[in-house]
Amino acid sequence: MSRFADLRELFAKANEVKSGDQLAGIAARSEQERVAAKYALADTQLTEILAKPLLEDEVTRLIYDSFDETAFVPIRSMTVGALREHILSDLISGDNLKSLQPGLMPEMAAAVAKIMSNKDLVLAAAKIRNITRCRNTLGQPGVLAIRTQPNHPADDVGGILLAAFEGLLYGCGDAVIGVNPATDSIESVSAILHALQRLVTTYEIPTQTCCLAHITTQLAAMERGAPVDLLFPSVAGTEDANRSFGINLSLLREGQERVREHHRRRTDVHWIGDNAMYFETGQGSALSAEAHHGIDQLTLEARAYGIARTISPMLVNSVVGFIGPEYLFDERQIIRAGLEDHFMGKLLGLPMGCDVCYTNHAEADQNSADNLLVLLSAAGCNYFMGVPCSDDVMLNYQSTSYHDALAMRRIFHLRPAPEFLEWLESRGMYRDSEPTMLEGPMRRELMSKAEELLSC
Repeated sequence: MSRFADLRELFAKANEVKSGDQLAGIAARSEQERVAAKYALADTQLTEILAKPLLEDEVTRLIYDSFDETAFVPIRSMTVGALREHILSDLISGDNLKSLQPGLMPEMAAAVAKIMSNKDLVLAAAKIRNITRCRNTLGQPGVLAIRTQPNHPADDVGGILLAAFEGLLYGCGDAVIGVNPATDSIESVSAILHALQRLVTTYEIPTQTCCLAHITTQLAAMERGAPVDLLFPSVAGTEDANRSFGINLSLLREGQERVREHHRRRTDVHWIGDNAMYFETGQGSALSAEAHHGIDQLTLEARAYGIARTISPMLVNSVVGFIGPEYLFDERQIIRAGLEDHFMGKLLGLPMGCDVCYTNHAEADQNSADNLLVLLSAAGCNYFMGVPCSDDVMLNYQSTSYHDALAMRRIFHLRPAPEFLEWLESRGMYRDSEPTMLEGPMRRELMSKAEELLSC
């Protein structure tokens, strides 16, 4: 490591090309320097990473407090390069990797990701299954779930319900029916949560709902009687970045406790597990808040996962291309970041999904999204987004559609979450685990209930 001043510089310069690292002035200045950094990182002992924190803040303290020395023992003598070989070995199963999860620091996951190829990231992630349960079960082999995202630019409840209902007809919505509100007010969030709950109750759908307002707004709506299935915050990899989001670790723990207590009081709901949080993350968020402290964006993303795994979430979503080309410039960088995020999250024990997306000023298009969608499906991603027409009318970015979800299930022989699939087949929307045309009586019954919902 003699060419590099410290681990922070080594980590940054071993990273694949990212416009965010270049913007921060920490990227390798040439491909030769990048390759030299990768070689040096591969020869770095895991114990050196353990002994030299990149930053002192509450996120780092949480990472060390949650580190399991016993789980670390089997890999304690390894270098980063040896850990890569261990993860990719045909002799190492997904169960073997799961036993290591408590003994892996986020920075170790970031280090090994930096010296892997795209193929390596797909192959390694495909081994690991992190299963979670709330109102249904997600993450099993052979399952691909979809978050229906029926956003509306004016938070019109009727428009939201119609878009969500359309997603159900395509077999989407088993991950969560999640709405990003246009207005972060208690009244608007409460109205959306009550409407989504009416939809789920009317059709007896085994899935979760969520309104992705600020966590304090959701908790306030919950205190006023709004039903909360999954509590949402965005998280980042430094204390300062989280402060810019209006959160800290204490608030996250309090939120988890309060929503779980809320679930215990809702005796009319059949809960099958206590995973009650939904996190969203993304490379570049700490840099955009000027809170990166000279650490590269891939490593900071891994540190965000270090927070998330201590809260046992139902879902984690890497919104990979959402914050724009300043951080991920083009298709190549977006694809690389999506594969890195998914691998690191799964290696650290998280139920990873991905919003395969890009902004309209990035050097990417829908073919770019298709490429990443296929790669992540091969890697065993837990879920994707189902956005009407793949064009979000409220957030003004490009994502993946209900049709894209069906295509991935078809290509890779995947099915919806088991409880949700049983519901789809009972309603005539699926037959033999495949989507089918609705027969007349079933169609009339579904539409009749939809009319009742919209008239409320």
